[in-house]
Amino acid sequence: MTDKDIIWITGHKNPDSDSICSAIAYADFKKKNGVNAMPARLGDISRETEFILNYFNVTTPPLLKTVRTQITDLNIDPAVPVTHDSTLLKAWARMKLNNVKTLPVVDEENHLHGLITVSDIANKYLDTIETNVLGKQNTNIQNIADTINAKILTGNNEDLTESGKVIIVAMQKEEMLPFLEKGDIVIVGNRTDTQLEAIKLQASCLIITGNAKVEQEVLEEAKANNVILMVCPQDTFTTSRLISQSIAVANVMTTEGLIRFNLDDFIDDIKTKMLQTRYRSYPVIDDNNVIQGFISRYHLISSRKKKVILVDHNEKGQTVDGIDEAEIMEIVDHHRFGDIQTAYPISVKLEPVGSTATIIANIFFDNAIRPSKSISGILCAAIISDTMNFKSPTSVYKDKLTADKLAEIAGINIEKFAEEMIKESSSIHGKSAKDIFHEDFKEFNLADQKFAISQIKTMDTDCIKDIYQEILDYMHQICESNSYNLVMLLITDIIKEGSEIIVIGESKTLIEKAFNLEIVDNKAFLPGVVSRKKQIIPVLSNII
Repeated sequence: MTDKDIIWITGHKNPDSDSICSAIAYADFKKKNGVNAMPARLGDISRETEFILNYFNVTTPPLLKTVRTQITDLNIDPAVPVTHDSTLLKAWARMKLNNVKTLPVVDEENHLHGLITVSDIANKYLDTIETNVLGKQNTNIQNIADTINAKILTGNNEDLTESGKVIIVAMQKEEMLPFLEKGDIVIVGNRTDTQLEAIKLQASCLIITGNAKVEQEVLEEAKANNVILMVCPQDTFTTSRLISQSIAVANVMTTEGLIRFNLDDFIDDIKTKMLQTRYRSYPVIDDNNVIQGFISRYHLISSRKKKVILVDHNEKGQTVDGIDEAEIMEIVDHHRFGDIQTAYPISVKLEPVGSTATIIANIFFDNAIRPSKSISGILCAAIISDTMNFKSPTSVYKDKLTADKLAEIAGINIEKFAEEMIKESSSIHGKSAKDIFHEDFKEFNLADQKFAISQIKTMDTDCIKDIYQEILDYMHQICESNSYNLVMLLITDIIKEGSEIIVIGESKTLIEKAFNLEIVDNKAFLPGVVSRKKQIIPVLSNII
């Protein structure tokens, strides 16, 4: 299995402990059944969740910002790279072998520096034939020798700094002078007198074809005059044809105006660039400019969607960005059914229990799989959190029964653990208004009304009084910026078993009607109200 086969399991935005722990546990269950599942979070974890994960030594899931389709989700064409000093002949051979028409030019660490195409090679080859000059092409002697499969007898790479034109000498030595200039590359057969004359006329390189024997006199003269001397097995015509392909790729590749894409680029974004250009394919790199492959238009037709399983939510406003471009595989939740739509039938498991963790735990038990000690611990903690230690009106007998089984496996005492968890996580001292409001924040759409309702559970209610105005100002800010009809913060007192509410927005009168109370200075107290899901949303829905 590859990263492309991952099924992401995620809870809602601004995740609470139930959302995070349920995602981790369900991913563990799926893995035990051979599924490449990965838990994810859609936001920062709360202090309570951090305490739970640390207590049971469980790693925090990675942040999943979007499930929009990216290049990394596609099966792009592999890259067949060449280096700067590769010859045109080698580049062409790689193209034929791999049936590609474009090669990336890279350094030793596969960093992309340019591209070379079939047309680049053809144009350069024809230009070289037409001009008959290899000069100033930075073609070293080893490239020439490799291209024509020659053995170097004298000289080295550094001897050929600026070669002239390539000529074939098939004439008497007396007739060579008008054709041969200093620095030329001379291709010649087994004619000793002609070879010596070429050296005398200061040729830079002498290529003897047909594996002809080289006389000792020629060798000595070549050494004395710093002339590169090599012998190749081909005939003269073949040698002259091949030598034009000894030019280094660096002299031919395209480096300016390259259109390249990153693995993390979104498909919708690259479509626009592709429509504006007409290239056959486009290089794909990572964040370090390392070549990863090539993408073409046909890859977009067969793009694969990311696969996700939603836990502890089923409303579009609460889920991951780009959900419309993803394939939802399952939903496991304990909330009212929302507005998520799917293209195909999926498995949906909704139960009227106090916590999604209760459902996940019983999926383990129903399939005769015993969750590990750590998974049992976080599931039990999530149930305790979401049911307010079974004091919430959402709590049912199944929650307590399941928590007891999990606590036994995890080796914890529920009452002692709940007390420690509440003590460690309920303090809001030092937190900003923004941090407090987004600790457990959810967005709802009821008829034509758009609500934002946040909830914190704390015994530290005095700290709220100190930053009340800051909280109110922040709520006004997000109400205006997001066009909410109503913004509400529930400050649930765990000891008093009730919630103080702070309310703003044009629809705050709905709260007064729903709960038969008067909101004074944007706040009121709701005795016995501790559950947003069961005691706030249903009542508001009925009023609307």
